[in-house]
Amino acid sequence: MSLKKQKLEEQQKIQEEIQRIKLPKGKQCLGMVQQRVGGSRMIVKCLDGRTRNCRIPGRMKRRLWVREGDIVIVEPWELCGEEKGDILFKYRPTQVAWLKQRGHLKAFEDLEEF
Repeated sequence: MSLKKQKLEEQQKIQEEIQRIKLPKGKQCLGMVQQRVGGSRMIVKCLDGRTRNCRIPGRMKRRLWVREGDIVIVEPWELCGEEKGDILFKYRPTQVAWLKQRGHLKAFEDLEEF
């Protein structure tokens, strides 16, 4: 396979990834992981101004590896929704760049972690 074909295929994969970006719906909100607490739990600073103690649900524990500074979708719990929530999705770096370009991460622009 030639080098041009490989680059073209990589660009197509990136475009597909960007076109299928999942955005928060309903009560869900965007957040940034501040600290890992342990036991699949972490402290997440959400765009609605709250800091929540979030967990990764059991069905996603093996598939979703989250580090400090990652952008995630958080769904607040029905009970204690202001304090706790579930992490549903983690954005990749190209998706984070797309979100920044579209203005979805304006509250996090002052942070230099990206």
